[in-house]
Amino acid sequence: MAGKRWDGLARDVGRGLFEALLAVLAGIALLVAAVVGVALTPLGVGVPAARAALLGVRVLAQRQRRNATERYDVPIAQPYRRDRPVVLRDPATWRDLRWLAVEIPVGLVLGLMPLIFAGGAVNFVVLSAIWAFRPWPEALIAVPALLFAGALARLAPAAARGALRLHALACANLLAPSRRALATRVEGLTRSRAEVLDASALELRRIERDLHDGAQARLAALGLSIGLAEQLVHARPDEAVQILAEARASGDQALADLRSLVRGILPPVLAERGLAGAVAALAAAMPLEVEVGFEPGITLSAPAESALYFAIAEALANVAKHSAARRATVRVRRAG
Repeated sequence: MAGKRWDGLARDVGRGLFEALLAVLAGIALLVAAVVGVALTPLGVGVPAARAALLGVRVLAQRQRRNATERYDVPIAQPYRRDRPVVLRDPATWRDLRWLAVEIPVGLVLGLMPLIFAGGAVNFVVLSAIWAFRPWPEALIAVPALLFAGALARLAPAAARGALRLHALACANLLAPSRRALATRVEGLTRSRAEVLDASALELRRIERDLHDGAQARLAALGLSIGLAEQLVHARPDEAVQILAEARASGDQALADLRSLVRGILPPVLAERGLAGAVAALAAAMPLEVEVGFEPGITLSAPAESALYFAIAEALANVAKHSAARRATVRVRRAG
């Protein structure tokens, strides 16, 4: 048990030293580069340096988020917007720079704490050994020194771990999104959810209308025609045959309507080609020229792809029906 405690302390000492060195060396270099690059940006010569430095700051901040989450169970939410590059207009960039300015002294102090605790325990052990060989009664000083060394050795693993966790909590306080940003994100998600529910309700009403006006009406007429043919089959067989032929045609049309409705619920092209291919096929079938562009790397769940496909289809149908436009553009990109 004691061996595991000291093994854990040794790991914490190593991690603390690494965090301290990273805070001082990389932190100071990136902070100076970012400040100088931003200061020279109005002159037009600092833009590349500022972008590179800010990207480095973001990489360092992301590393700290992962470190706090995986090692110390301190989750830190991602504040970045995917549609915003690493520029000063992104509030997350200012948050990262503020964190880096505080991280340099705080990371240095808290990173060295495990070494201080472990070194203190070793130091008092050495002092107790030295005082034990001093003349009497000075040798008695070795007793409290040894007791203090034992207390430090007992507390050092937990104290070292606590110092590193405190460092993670401090980083979480500086790197996590603000309450205002979280509230804005929640509001956006709530609005998106309401829009999805509205779209689902509209889609259900469309399906109900198509069934009522299409397949349901044709099947009802089919039943009446078959009933009439049954009444005429003996008295006027020629008319009965004609009515049955018409009923068959009506049944074929009802089947075609149902197939069309099923394709509208889940288009086969969406499963075969994916969202980009399905939208491209949809654009090719429109009576106007449609330009389609997809941001690379977008992956969505099947329900999300289906909802987006129908939203695009409805938008293009409205353009073709209610406007005199000769061309339309569809752009799909991730906005958050």
